[in-house]
Amino acid sequence: MANREELLIIRSARAGHPQAQLALGKRYLFGSTNLPQSHATALHWLEKAAEQNQSEAWMLIGEHVSFTVARQVEDPLRVAVWYERAFEGKSARAGLVFAMLVFSCWTRAEDGLRQKSMRALNAAAESGIADAQWLLAQQLGMHELTAANTPQELPAQIHQRREQIVEWAAKAALGGITEAQQALADYWWQQGDFTRFLLWGLPIAQELDRRVHGPMAYRTSLSKQQLALFLRCAKAMSAQADANLRLVERYLKIAAEGGDTKAQLGYGLWAARMDEDGKRVRRIPGVAHYKRAIRWLSQAAENGEAAAWFAISRIYLKPEFSRRSINESRRCLELAGVAGHRVAQLELAQIAWRSRKIDLRGDVRALYWLQKAASQGDAEAVAMLNKVAPPVRRSEWAASARASFNRDISSQYPFLAARVELAYWFGLTRAEALLIDVEASDHGHCLEVDIRDSHPRSRRRLIQILSGEQRRALERASRVFDIADTRGQNGPEGNYRQRLYRFRSIFGQPRTTQGRRA
Repeated sequence: MANREELLIIRSARAGHPQAQLALGKRYLFGSTNLPQSHATALHWLEKAAEQNQSEAWMLIGEHVSFTVARQVEDPLRVAVWYERAFEGKSARAGLVFAMLVFSCWTRAEDGLRQKSMRALNAAAESGIADAQWLLAQQLGMHELTAANTPQELPAQIHQRREQIVEWAAKAALGGITEAQQALADYWWQQGDFTRFLLWGLPIAQELDRRVHGPMAYRTSLSKQQLALFLRCAKAMSAQADANLRLVERYLKIAAEGGDTKAQLGYGLWAARMDEDGKRVRRIPGVAHYKRAIRWLSQAAENGEAAAWFAISRIYLKPEFSRRSINESRRCLELAGVAGHRVAQLELAQIAWRSRKIDLRGDVRALYWLQKAASQGDAEAVAMLNKVAPPVRRSEWAASARASFNRDISSQYPFLAARVELAYWFGLTRAEALLIDVEASDHGHCLEVDIRDSHPRSRRRLIQILSGEQRRALERASRVFDIADTRGQNGPEGNYRQRLYRFRSIFGQPRTTQGRRA
């Protein structure tokens, strides 16, 4: 409770006396024996004193009332005036809060006020205030700098002042701003500079490690960004010539136990003492623990990490592994391929291609996996793809026949029209077009053309389905042939000679040498 002296000051302040308002503001600002410290109340009375030209009042506001308190008033720009005056009175801290208040009301601030706020921020940063240095780095474009994956994504003006941004962020980081340290670590990671990344990232990781040291329950409370930092530190340290391998393993384990999928993959590979291709990593000392590795790799695989399935498949092929199993290795390899692992897809294609004489559909499966691997830019898969399913050439006879289509022919001879359409899009010979079983030939990713039962001199081949037009042509043909059972010589189309005769009579194509071969 206020004493007699303070009650007199309060009454005088309420009566409008500037000296009393200043004195009351000081007491609330620093606290007294009977009045509690309250910066919000102090701001109220100091502002009233400042309105009556008490320069000490606005200097006290600028030096001691934080941005958190000032922004809670109804109009922050009104309070910003006192910070502006304190900044003019050589208070660098007031310049920082003045800039922050203007930034919070940027759309309502006038151009002159905006420019002055930037000058105030620069002055505060130059004076060595770490918060001002970090805010200046942000205003110059630090967040855009760390968000861009490539230099081409950066706006030109930010690219030009990149060194200036990094310099201010470094000063703020040295001043103890953790957010600046994290931003610099992210930036140098993107740049691929592991040494500078460790300069800023490793101290943060070490501090986090001290905090979460203990039961695993504490580690699961780490954020995704913190887990990613542990993983990055582990990767960066492992790339160093004199790496602390124990610390690398520890950080991998912390991130893996926290639920980071990439870390689970990395820790599983570390336990197996191998890389993602299954090759032994000699620099990691000790014996490989395959069962522990499979446990962590399985967690990563269940979270969608394709490389983990591939690594497990390599482990099951290890001759020294007590649970060695070729069947289990093949199962995991297929799961890796389904998950999108390029090397696994190529290997599955090669396995299927080698077994094509035993498995009649081996080349169909090989083509499927080759298409998957080739879509990810695998040069070997592209070369093998051209061998398994060479590019088709345009069928001139089909183009000519298709050009003479009209509505009457299509409605009167729907089966023949559908076959000519397929020949046009897939480069089929006349015999292939007239004899192909559309439903049995469509495998989704390719068309299997095999008419040897009816035309022994023909050769079986695979044609890739590469375009939407080809897929739509197949679907239209499938709907036509679903109407009736056209398979066999007793169907509505008849045998091959009858189909060929009907084709010639409709389209008027003479019997050529090529036609006799067909």
